[in-house]
Order: sequence, then C-alpha cells, then structure tokens
Amino acid sequence: MRIEQLEYITAVTRLGSLRRAAEELHLSQPALSETVRNLERELGVDLLERKRSGAKMSAEGRELLPHIINVLEAVDRLRGAAGEQHRISRMVRVGTVNAATVPLLFPAVREFRASHPETQVEVVGAQQSDIHRTLLEGGFDLGLVNHLEGDDVAADFEYTELLRGRPVVCVRPDSPLASLSVVSVPDLLGQPLIAMRSGYVMNRFVHRLLGDREPSFSYSTDGAEMGKLMVAEGLGATVLPDFSVIDDPLTRQGAITCRPLAGDATRVLLMLQRRRADSVPRAAHDLHEVFVRRAAALGGTMTEAVRPTA
Repeated sequence: MRIEQLEYITAVTRLGSLRRAAEELHLSQPALSETVRNLERELGVDLLERKRSGAKMSAEGRELLPHIINVLEAVDRLRGAAGEQHRISRMVRVGTVNAATVPLLFPAVREFRASHPETQVEVVGAQQSDIHRTLLEGGFDLGLVNHLEGDDVAADFEYTELLRGRPVVCVRPDSPLASLSVVSVPDLLGQPLIAMRSGYVMNRFVHRLLGDREPSFSYSTDGAEMGKLMVAEGLGATVLPDFSVIDDPLTRQGAITCRPLAGDATRVLLMLQRRRADSVPRAAHDLHEVFVRRAAALGGTMTEAVRPTA
C-alpha cells in the first residue's frame, strides 16, 4: 500500500469523479483507475461505486474513509517533524444552510485557521437534505443545519446544539412593519414576502405559521444570506431565525432590522452534525470544538434580536 493510493481515493471521493480527480492530480484517468483498483484488491473492499454519472464512496469505503484520512494526517505530522518542506495540507469541508454565517461561522473558521494554518476550510452552501447526503458519502466533515424544536433527527449523525433562537420578521427600517413592536400574521400578510425555497426549514415554518391563509409571496430564494440582501434592497420582508440576523453587517449598517412574531413560541435550533464514526479526523474534531466554544460565547446575545431596533 502506498500513500499516494490513499491520497487518490480521497481526491475521487471529494470530486465525485475519476475524470476530475485525474485532472487535479495530473494523471491519466486509466492510470488513476488502475491505482484505485490495486488498492481495492489489496484491501479486499470495493471503495468506490462507479456509475456513468461519476464515482462515489461505497458504504464500505465510507466506513474506511476516516481511517484513510487519519493515516494521511499522521504522514503529514511525520513529515512536519522531519522538517519536510512540502507538506500536504489537509482540508476540512463544512456544509451549511447559510444560517448564523456572520456571527458564528466566519469567526469560528478564522479562529481555527489561526491554530491550523496548513489546513484549508471549504464552506459549501446547500440545502439540508444535500448536507445529510454528502456527510454520509464523506464529502463533508461537518454540517450546520436548522431544526424546529421537536423535529426528529436522523440516527446516522451525531448532533450538537449550537444556538437556540426564535423566528423573527426581517425588514428594512423604513418598512411599516418596523414601526411595530411585534408582527402579527395579518400584518405579515399585508406585505410582499420573500420566502425560502422548499427544502429549507423556514419555508416549512412559514407555511405552518400561515396555515390556510394566502400570503403575497413575491420572491423565493436559497438561504438566509440572499434573503437578507433582498430585504435590504426593499423587495419585501422575510422570516428567519433571530441568530441569522443579529450582528449581521446589514443590521450593523442599519440596512435591515427584525421584529418578533406575535404569539409565536417556536424555537429554531442551529445544529452542528457529523457522521457517526469510530474515529474522526483531528482537524474536523478541532473545528467542531471551535464551533461549540464560539456558540457558547454567542448564546447569551441571541435574545437581543427580539427587541425592536432602529
């Protein structure tokens, strides 16, 4: 078994294609395919499922992937201790539904990089179902997802609650809704509404909140970040967790503000998830700890978002 064989299999897993992996590794596709086949024969396991649409980790491969990564990281540490000048940087991949990006995600990544300068962090915005699937396939190390309190959680993952907030109405300061201390459903129905697309937790919450009443859905979009930008441009109001609005640059600049929903006690949970495994790559473990520490520091500030702001 050679180290490059393990590096090649992680490249195929990350890129989802033998062709793309071969291009990145500057190998011919037949040479890469044969190298991976040799590793599979040596291990006695089919690491990849090969289809016309691409290659992805098999169930057996997903079980072995953390061990492969641990071996590569151990080699990196050995090379570093020996003064090797060409250490191979590892990467941690985070899938996020674009909630709490500013107050939590960016500071956490910045802190992690300060102590892990050789490790890249790749942040990918995706819907919750895509994050679940990619975590299972080994393409993501961590996932940031929203849950409504009481939602069932999948048994394949370990979950850590980072933030607990409540839905709020996000508006421009010059919106009629901004003059209210709380926003009722009839108030909300009287304004153009920017909805999250189907598949997002806040889409489900808004439909549950409105029931049979027909809102004026003027726009739909992917994720909180685009929703906030559309609000700032005066296109309408949107409903988001308070932790995705508080301390946002647009809030600090006075471009958006938020108001609580009248009579609603729903709680939205920002959860950090990772696939259940016997071993976890060290870098992913360390980033997980940074998220937990940063969330604990933010936890006391979340209630401020329910207060009217100018």
